Amino acid sequence: MATTLLMPKATAVWLVDSTALTFKQIADFCSLHPLEVKSIADGDSAQGIKGLDPLATGQLSREELDAALADEDHKLQLLEPKVKVPELKKKGPRYTPVSKRQDRPNAILWLVRNHPELKNSQIIKLVGTTKSTIDAIRDRTHWNSANLQPMDPVSLGLSSQIELDFEVQKAEKYLPKPVEGATDTLLPASETQEPDDIEEAEELDAESVFKNFADAEEGETEDAPSGS
Repeated sequence: MATTLLMPKATAVWLVDSTALTFKQIADFCSLHPLEVKSIADGDSAQGIKGLDPLATGQLSREELDAALADEDHKLQLLEPKVKVPELKKKGPRYTPVSKRQDRPNAILWLVRNHPELKNSQIIKLVGTTKSTIDAIRDRTHWNSANLQPMDPVSLGLSSQIELDFEVQKAEKYLPKPVEGATDTLLPASETQEPDDIEEAEELDAESVFKNFADAEEGETEDAPSGS
C-alpha cells in the first residue's frame, strides 16, 4: 500500500515556519515544486493555511528531521503508519459463477413477479444480468420463456437476503403514497342508502311481496276488455 503525506501544503507551511530545511528538502517531502515552497516562505502562497506538524501526526520522526537539518542532501522519509487502511477497490459488475448463470432468468422472473416495483438497474445489481434480458422476460419474448420457473434469487445463491431487502425498501420509497380515505372496495349498503330506506327494506317479507304480485294480476284482469 502506497504511503502518502497527510495535507502536504499545510505540512510545508509548518516546515517553512518551524525548521531551517532547504526549499528542496521540503518540496521533496511534501511533493511540491521548490518554487511553490519559496512562495510559501515569501508569503505569496498558502495564505490562511494553518501549519500541520508532521511530528505530532506521526508522519516524521525527530531523528529523521535532525538528520535532514544536519545534511542538506538528506532526503526526508515518511514513517510507516501504525495502522494500515486497505485501499478501496472499485466495485465492478456482480460476478455470477458459471454453474449458476442458467438460473438467472428464473431469478429475474421471480423478481419481476414478486417485486414489480424494482427498477431494471436494481435487478441488474442483484443478479448480474442485462437490461435486454430483463425486458425480454417481462415481455415474455425470452427464448426460453415457456420453460422458466420463478425462483427466489436468495435461495439460488445469486444475492443475499440483506441485499434483496435493501433494494426492495429503496424501491418502495418511490412508490406513490396511498390517498387518505381512498379504498379499493365497494362501500357497504349501510353507507350508500338512507337509514329510512334500510329500515323499509328490512320490514319487507315474502308474504307481502307475493301479495303485491297477486294484486297486480287482479288489476290487469279487471282492466282487460271483454270479448264480443
